[in-house]
Amino acid sequence: MTILAVHNSYKERGGEDIVYERECRLLEEGGHVVHRFQLDNNLITPARLVCAGFSAIWAHGIYRRIGELIRETNCEVVHCHNTFPLISPSVYYSARAAGVPVVQTLHNYRLLCSNGLLFREGKVCESCINTALPLRGVVHRCYRQGYFSSASVAAMLSVHRWVRTWTKMVDLYIAPSKFCRDKYVQAGFEAKRIAVKPAFVHPDPGPGDHRGKYCLFVGRLSEEKGLNVLFDAWRSLGPSVRLKVVGDGPFAPLVAEAVREMPWIEWLGHRSSSEVLHLMGEASVLIAPSLWYETFGLVILEAFAKGTPAIVPQGGALAELVEHGRNGYHFDVSDRSELVKTVVTALGDCRNMQEMGRNARKRFVEQYTGAANTQFLVELYRRAIRQRAVPNVSDLDRVVPQHDGRN
Repeated sequence: MTILAVHNSYKERGGEDIVYERECRLLEEGGHVVHRFQLDNNLITPARLVCAGFSAIWAHGIYRRIGELIRETNCEVVHCHNTFPLISPSVYYSARAAGVPVVQTLHNYRLLCSNGLLFREGKVCESCINTALPLRGVVHRCYRQGYFSSASVAAMLSVHRWVRTWTKMVDLYIAPSKFCRDKYVQAGFEAKRIAVKPAFVHPDPGPGDHRGKYCLFVGRLSEEKGLNVLFDAWRSLGPSVRLKVVGDGPFAPLVAEAVREMPWIEWLGHRSSSEVLHLMGEASVLIAPSLWYETFGLVILEAFAKGTPAIVPQGGALAELVEHGRNGYHFDVSDRSELVKTVVTALGDCRNMQEMGRNARKRFVEQYTGAANTQFLVELYRRAIRQRAVPNVSDLDRVVPQHDGRN
C-alpha cells in the first residue's frame, strides 16, 4: 500500500513520536510505501504563538500542502497521528476533498480535553468530556497553564464539534487500548468506528538476565506519572530496595531533591531506546504508578519484551496489559502504603518473579511483535478504504477487528 503518515511532533519527545516512527519503519520493512509529513512544535517561537493558536483551528497552508502530497504520492490512505497545533483538522478536509480515507490514532484524549490527559490538579478530571464548549479548560488554564493557549484548544474543540469534523471527516479511529476506546465512546464517538490496536516493540530485543537487582521507573517526569506516589513508597522502603529513574520533564527538580534525600534512588536522566531496553533487561521489576488515564503503556511492552514484570495501578489501560499475579501486580494508587506492600511482595519471592518474567515475555511474543502489528494495521487501512465515512448513514460502519489487550 501507499500511505501518507502525518504527525505533529512534540518539543519533548514522547511515546507518540516513538510510535509514529516505529509504525512508519515497520510498514516500510513490510514492503509498503510510506510518505511522511511531519511538523515540529519547536517551530513555535514566542513571536509565532498567536499564529499557532489560530492554526490549531484551521491551517489553510496545510490544507493545500496535503492536497498536493496526495496528488504527488497517489496515496491510498492518510494516517494521522498528532495534528495539534500546527497541522490542524484541515488535513482531514484536504484528504476528504481528494477522496482519500482518513485514519486517526487516538494517542491521547485531545479530542475530549484541552490538555489531552483528562487530568487536572493532581487527579483525574472528566469535566469537558460531554460539553459543547469546554470552558472549564480555559478557566483552569489546562493547556500549558495559560489562558490564551487553553482558549485556543477550547476554540478548536468547539468549532470542530459544532461542524461534526470528528464524525464526518475521519473514517476510522485507532485506540491503543479498550479503556481508551471506551472513554471516547462515553464522549459520544461511534463505537464501531473505533478499532483497538495496541502498540508493539520491533525489532525484538530479546530477554534480559535481570541481574541488576533494582526497580525501574521510565517515563516523562511530570505530575500525572505518579512520581510523588513513587517517592513516598521509597521513603518507606529505605535503602534495602534500589530504584533507578529514567526520564526528563518538568518534575526534574522534584526528582533531584528525592535523590539528595534518598541516595538509594539513582536518576539517570534521558536515555536512548537501546539504553532503556538494557536497563529493563537488568531490572527486577518495572514500576508505572500513573495517576492519569494512560491510553496505553509502551514502557510495559518494552519491559515484557525483556521478560520484566510490571507493577501498575489497578483499572485502566495499564491493567489491561498486566495480569495481576501472572506477569506483574496491580495496586490501588490512592493508597500510598499499597505500593510499598506490593514491592515487598514482589521482591520477596524470586522464584515467582522469574515465572512472572517468563509469562511477560510470552505475552509479548504472542501479541506485541512487529509482524503481527503490521498485518493488523494494513487490514485497518483496507477497512477504512472500504467504509468511507458518509454523514447521516447509520449502517456505514462495518465491524472492525477489536483487540481487548489479551487476544
